[in-house]
Parts: sequence; C-alpha cells; structure tokens
Amino acid sequence: MELIFILIIPIAAALLSLVPAGKKFASGITIAGAVAVFILTLRAVFAVAGGRELTAVRNWISSDGLGVLILLLVAFVGLTSAIFSRGYMGRIVEAGKLRKVRRYYFRYNLFVFSMLSIPILSQVSLVWVLVELTTLLSVLLVSFENTAEALEAAWKYIVLTGMGAAFALLGILILYWGMHIAGGEAFTWAGLIKAAPAIPPALLKTAFIFILIGFGTKIGLVPLHTWLPDAHSQAPAPVCALLSGVETTTVLYVVLRLLPVLEASKTINTGNWFIVSGLISVGAAAFLLIQVKDYKRLFAFSTIEHMGIIMVAAGLGGFAGHLGAVYQILTHSITKSLSFFAAGSVFLLLGSRNISSVKGLIKTSPITGAALLIGGLAIAGAPPFAVFLSEFSILKAGIAGGNYLTIGLLTVFIVIAFCALMFHVNRMVFGKPAQEPLNPGLPPAAIVALVLAVIPVILLGFYIPGPLNKLLLYAASSLGR
Repeated sequence: MELIFILIIPIAAALLSLVPAGKKFASGITIAGAVAVFILTLRAVFAVAGGRELTAVRNWISSDGLGVLILLLVAFVGLTSAIFSRGYMGRIVEAGKLRKVRRYYFRYNLFVFSMLSIPILSQVSLVWVLVELTTLLSVLLVSFENTAEALEAAWKYIVLTGMGAAFALLGILILYWGMHIAGGEAFTWAGLIKAAPAIPPALLKTAFIFILIGFGTKIGLVPLHTWLPDAHSQAPAPVCALLSGVETTTVLYVVLRLLPVLEASKTINTGNWFIVSGLISVGAAAFLLIQVKDYKRLFAFSTIEHMGIIMVAAGLGGFAGHLGAVYQILTHSITKSLSFFAAGSVFLLLGSRNISSVKGLIKTSPITGAALLIGGLAIAGAPPFAVFLSEFSILKAGIAGGNYLTIGLLTVFIVIAFCALMFHVNRMVFGKPAQEPLNPGLPPAAIVALVLAVIPVILLGFYIPGPLNKLLLYAASSLGR
C-alpha cells in the first residue's frame, strides 16, 4: 500500500496548496506531504532490502530495487527542495502575491507526483505518458519568474523535448509491435524481459535507437542537451535541484530499464551505444564548463557530465559496471541538489547569477560560502565525498573489464571537469568580496535545507547503511548480467 499512498499524497498536497489560508499554509502543506512521502519511501526501502519486491496492483503498480532507489532520491530531494522553497519563495516573491506562491506549490507538488509515478508504474506506455507529464509540469516552473529569459528557456525546453517525445513514442510503439510478434502478454518491464528472446533483433535495435534519441533529449545527452543549461539557469533554485538532481535521473531510469531487454539479443551491442553517447556527453560538458559565466549554468553543465558518466558505467556491463552506475545515480542526485541549494543561497544574498560578480563569499556569508565550497568539491568528485567513491568504482570496474581506452578518456574528461569546476568555485568562495549582500542573511528554512542536503553527501563518503547497500545491490542486479 506504500506505493499507492506515495502517489496520492502529492496530489492531495497540490490541491490543498490552492486553499487561501495564510501565507505559509501552502509551503507547510507541501513540506508535510513531502515528509509523509519520504517516510513511506523509507518503508519501501526496508521492504526491498529485506528481499521483497513491492506490488500494489499486479502489472500496473509495482517497484523493484532500481525503482525504489529512484523513489528514494525523488522523495529526499523533493523534501529538501520543499523546505528550501519556503525560504526562497518568501524572498523572491513580492509581498501581496500569495496567489502566485500558491500556484508555485500547486505546480511543484504535481511535478513531484509525476516523477514519483515513473518508477512505480509498470506499464511501459504509461511511463512514457508520465515522462512527458514531467516536461509539461516543469515547464510551468521553469517560466515561473516570467522574465524574457525564463520564457525563452521554457519554450526551448518544451520544443526540443517535445520533439524527443515523438521519437521515444515511436520507439515504444515498435517495442509493443515486437512483443506482440513474440506473443508476449502484459506490456510491462517484466513482460518485455520475458518476451525479449523472441522479439526480432531488428525491431529491438530500432526501438532502442529511437528511445535513446527521444529520452536522450530529456536526459541532456550531447548533442541533444542545448535546452538544459538555459532551463536550469532560469528556473527557481529549488526547481533546479529537482530538474538536475532527479528529473534527468528518472528519465535515465527508463533507458536503463531497456538493458536487460536488449541483452536477450546477442546481435545488439548496447554497451557501445551507451559508452559512445556517454563519453561524448562527458567530454563536451567538461570543455563547456571551462567557459561558463553563470554559476547556475555551471552546475547544469555538470549534470550533463554526470549523465554521461552513468551512461558509460552502464555500457561497461557486468555487475561491477551496473553497480557503479546505480551508485553514481545515488551520489549525483544528492550532491547536485546541494549544489543548487548553494547556488540559490548565493542568488538570495547577491541577486546576481554572474560568476564574476561573486567573490569572497566565505567572508560575506560563511554558511553560503561553506555550502558552495562543499557542493563544488563534492560534485567535482573530490575525496572524501560520495561522488568520488562512485566515480572510483566505475573506473575500477572499467579497468577490471579491460576497457582501457574508455577509462582513459573518461578519466581525462573527469579531471578537466574537476579543474574547471573548482576554478570557478574557488573564485566565488575566496578573495575580497566584490559587493555588499542585498540581504543580511539566509532564511532559516534555506539553512535547514542546506544542512539536510549536506549530511548524506558527507556521510555516504564514509559509510553506506546496510539497507541502502542492499538496495544498491538489488538495483544493479535488475540491470542484467
């Protein structure tokens, strides 16, 4: 029943957030709903870690290790973003604009609902519908501030990802055709895996290519990435945390679900497709990070880099490669949300997104400066933070499998991205302050969100709790051999 309540709660919170009952009611309802979803998700984690796959409605609502991992990330980032939103929206929305705030939380809760639904629903066709629903709902949040730049970013986002949706839909229809030929029953992930050996390889390969191109647009794979830096730089910071931290991950989850299906056909070398598309994305993002001038775009390009790293890890194959991929999914999501909360805190203090306008942050606001430094070091892959361990596990898996060229290129790109990120972060955190802050300090809710976000980033660099470790192992095993 946990899965059904996880779907119901954000819808209820969305409707209640429209009630005109005070300036803090909508944010309070949203946070309360996020807490409830997070608690239910923890129950699901313990259930799966105990060896039980969750099924609420057979062939419709169910989730295994990989699905519950994605659920956990959406629930955690959704909770911290809801808390950060309480402080952030109170600062950037003018007094007397309560209706605008209520609209924000209404859209926010529905956006979270759409992302929670993707790893819960078993029907592949419905998953496509939910992926596109994330686009429609997040566009309203990207354009929330109603500036010319935000509206342009929203239009670019919906046009490019809408084109990708058409490709992905064609791929899913071809998959359905192939399963019909194979005599399969339910069009679910489990049903596809069961029917895959009898599906004609040509149909499997064609479907995969269309789905990779279509959903690759949403994931931000190069050269399909051009909307992502614009949208992630113009959306409110808590929305950026959701977009970069978990929305791209939920769509990537759909692509990864195809791995065990494609493995049934020995004529399709899916590993090369994943590795090539991943390396192109990591390499392009690494060099784009060098020239970036907006610190929110800085972390947006970092998202492209990390999506590429996960694709490479999945392409390496074997249990070690798959474990590295799901581990990287975990560490990227929690760390990227922290990075965007830090970026949002900088914007609250200084009102500028230009890197050149931010200097001496550690002196201007020690909390914000420390958060930005930790977020920058962690997302760049510095030890002892969690991303370092996940990236190290991927490199280790590649070397053990003899993929020396792939690992050599990946290492070079990661080092370039690390240097570029830290060059910009160092300029912003240290030195003589360039300007006086617009506000005396951060809202209490923003500080709470920063603290909650930084805890797992540091903790998982030293220790992985037993249930979470089991969840990662189950998630990796669900990706195939």
